[in-house]
Amino acid sequence: MTSSNTPEPADTPPIKRAEQARGDFAVVRDLLPYLRPYLGRILLALGLVVAAKLLNLLVPMALKQIVDGLNVAPSLLLLPVGLLLAYGASRIGVTLFTELRQVVFARVMARTSRQVTLQVFRHLHGLSLKFHLGRRTGGVARDVERGGSAIADLLDWTLYSIIPILLEVILVTAVLVWAYDWRFAAITLATLLVYGLWTFAVTEWRTRYYRASVEADTRANERAVDSLLNYETVKYFNNEEHEAARYDENLRHLENAKVKATTSLAALNLGQAAVVSVGVTAMMWLAADGVVDGSMTVGDLVLVNAYLLQLSAPLFLLGMMYREVKQALTNMERLFGLLDERQDVQDAPDATPLVTTQPRVRFEDVRFGYDPRRQILHDIDFEIPAGGTVAVVGHSGCGKSTLARLLYRFYDVDGGRITIDGHDLRQLTQASLRGAIAIVPQDTVLFNDSIYYNILYGRPDASRAEVEAAARAAHIHDFVQSLPDGYDTQVGERGLKLSGGEKQRVAIARAILKNPAILIFDEATSALDSQSERAIQAELERIQVGRTTLVIAHRLSTVMNADQILVMDDGRIAERGSHPQLLALNGQYAQMWRLQQQRAEQSAAERQHL
Repeated sequence: MTSSNTPEPADTPPIKRAEQARGDFAVVRDLLPYLRPYLGRILLALGLVVAAKLLNLLVPMALKQIVDGLNVAPSLLLLPVGLLLAYGASRIGVTLFTELRQVVFARVMARTSRQVTLQVFRHLHGLSLKFHLGRRTGGVARDVERGGSAIADLLDWTLYSIIPILLEVILVTAVLVWAYDWRFAAITLATLLVYGLWTFAVTEWRTRYYRASVEADTRANERAVDSLLNYETVKYFNNEEHEAARYDENLRHLENAKVKATTSLAALNLGQAAVVSVGVTAMMWLAADGVVDGSMTVGDLVLVNAYLLQLSAPLFLLGMMYREVKQALTNMERLFGLLDERQDVQDAPDATPLVTTQPRVRFEDVRFGYDPRRQILHDIDFEIPAGGTVAVVGHSGCGKSTLARLLYRFYDVDGGRITIDGHDLRQLTQASLRGAIAIVPQDTVLFNDSIYYNILYGRPDASRAEVEAAARAAHIHDFVQSLPDGYDTQVGERGLKLSGGEKQRVAIARAILKNPAILIFDEATSALDSQSERAIQAELERIQVGRTTLVIAHRLSTVMNADQILVMDDGRIAERGSHPQLLALNGQYAQMWRLQQQRAEQSAAERQHL
């Protein structure tokens, strides 16, 4: 069992991931539940392993009988047909059972790897926004990729290599004890013992270098993915060389770790070769001495030599097998470590699904902070009536978008509660809650797929006619039809092939297609020009009818018709009322209104002058 306190090389960044505390036995224990459904296949595969090794044991015996049968006077020399046929059948049988074992066990390896990887994928989607805001996408993806393949590697090496070798050692040792001098078995066991001790000790020492290389590889992948995702920013600031230097720093750690792993492998292989060579030489010496003194035949010498060849070849591979198993366990350790990430937001055991058409949403004395040391919302209290619209305005950083995140239950509130039709969000299932809400976010990020797929994502079972109707409502259908590939146009990574306004229209169409009970518009028209904004705003107001709507806005002109407007300042509600009431109050809202009107008039004058 590996120690989590093994020091890393000085040139390797410290590892801070939780999975480092998980040992080899814990990894195997976590894997066992996935293997239980395939116990029958596993036992059958092991049975085929035993059959293959028993037949393999007969091959040298048949060869001995053939040699001894030929060791007679030339006048009496006969061809031992039966023995030759038995020899050939044994070799064919070994291959047959080996391949059948692979056929039987292939499904177990593939299915287990798939199930564990899928569970990790589901778990990652189940983690709160807090985890995903701090994650390194490239590193997480690399850990999932390596861990998924490591499961098949571990099962492959264990059942196909290690168990067969151990079984063969036991059988050969038993035959040598039964048929010959006990010294043959003693030499065999001593060789295996020394070989095993050397292999395990050196491999344990080398494992820290593999851990270091895995960590460095993950960090390098994180840096590469992060840099490529921000390709435009790199270009804007002419920082290609800066990014290359940072990436090369990670590659340098990877290079150093790999060099140390390779050089330490030389010591491992040299020691293994020395141990096996000494053991084989001692066995052949003993056998040759037996032939000379007449206690053994030439066939016996051939038999011992054949067994030694059968054992020495896999023995040379045993170190590699153990190394591969340790590496697989290390990769699986990181994969299962992702499952250790705590789900901050979970469904209560007695959570019920939300069933509603025109819900009433209420924030009751809500307090919240992303960091316990800094509170964002202070005693927020307001209600969105069934089918009504409440708008929230205020300066950047005052906590407006946090309200939407809390309503989606990306986080749980620190104090107070949020209710829908009197039901606390924490008593509702997350799936039903989010199924009842649609959002048009301020920063629209699209999948690297077609425009059609990105709109369809709002309701994957919708028909093409419904998708096009939603696109028309979002005033993007004509634009899409004008493209060479129409709705099959690829939007690129994060939708970067589309302009900000085009992406926002896709997001609006997606929300319309979902047809939710609760709508959230978070600066829904911020990326649109004035003419497009007026057209879209009229459409948004139309689809708001009959739906409970929360509008988060910076442009006050987009919220004039809201039932109630909340003015937030430093995480508190400073003012509330309708548009006329807030103007009459002549407070922060009125000041913001006058400032935006002045800017609008200046912009109009500048356009007219041009």
